[in-house]
Amino acid sequence: MIRHPAPQGTAGWRDREHAHRERADALTAGHRERRRIRERHPVEDFLWTYYSVKPTELRRWHPGAGVPLEHARDRSDWRYYAVDSRGTARVDLDAFFAKRAGTVDYVAALLRATRDRAPQFGCFGLHEWAMVYRSRPEQIRHVGLPLRIGHEATDAVVESHRITCTHFDAYRFFTPEAAPLNVLRPSRETQPALEQAGCLHAGMDVYKWAAKLGPIVPGEALLDAFVLARDIREADMRASPYDVSGYSGSDGTPLAPIPIETAPGKREYAALQRGFADRGNALRDRVLEAIAIAREHVGVGG
Repeated sequence: MIRHPAPQGTAGWRDREHAHRERADALTAGHRERRRIRERHPVEDFLWTYYSVKPTELRRWHPGAGVPLEHARDRSDWRYYAVDSRGTARVDLDAFFAKRAGTVDYVAALLRATRDRAPQFGCFGLHEWAMVYRSRPEQIRHVGLPLRIGHEATDAVVESHRITCTHFDAYRFFTPEAAPLNVLRPSRETQPALEQAGCLHAGMDVYKWAAKLGPIVPGEALLDAFVLARDIREADMRASPYDVSGYSGSDGTPLAPIPIETAPGKREYAALQRGFADRGNALRDRVLEAIAIAREHVGVGG
């Protein structure tokens, strides 16, 4: 049964677009100002260097597939949009799937597998520790950030724990000495078979996948995915071996460490993981729903 959403009247969808732009501007304000004055925030700015999404792209609102927008001739030059003679715009799904069908299939399968697999809450963020294991100060990824407990103690934490990283894009940054210590050998090919919702990097990546699907994902879902990625990034760095207490989080307060080398720190980290897993799966459902609606409307005229 194909769902045919009612056309969005000009006032209604313009209000949504305006609200989206205001929210996106607020979320990106800090980064844009730092870029203007040539400063960097090693925690927040990661999202803009690791993921290839620009603030201007995040600001662009899409209603999702199958939603006609009345009086929207200004979208005639937007990629993957079609505007009819009445000025009603909609996502051109035939053109979109002609180019992006393989990406859609991959993302849908990966998100579904990640959501359905039992989450794991025992890694304690040790991937960040494995990335600096037995490194010299000039070799660490975040040069300029001190290690919270020093190099030798950091190495000892890695050596005294079982490393169980399931995420390839974290594992590939392990130092050569740390990689053999991981229980698994994640690869790009095994990603769909290993990804699980307890992984903080998999939670951040919901934002990446939503962005890759472009106009078929409603803008509100994309911004929610960005907020989740931002919140996870803060927790990831708080639990890392780096001392980030000199930086503030999104709420304006200093980033307090999560000492995962201690029992209380492990409990705090696992509790955060559970919350992120729930939020990530809720967003995975929203993205999968957007994909399902888009697939229903391929080949359906306006």
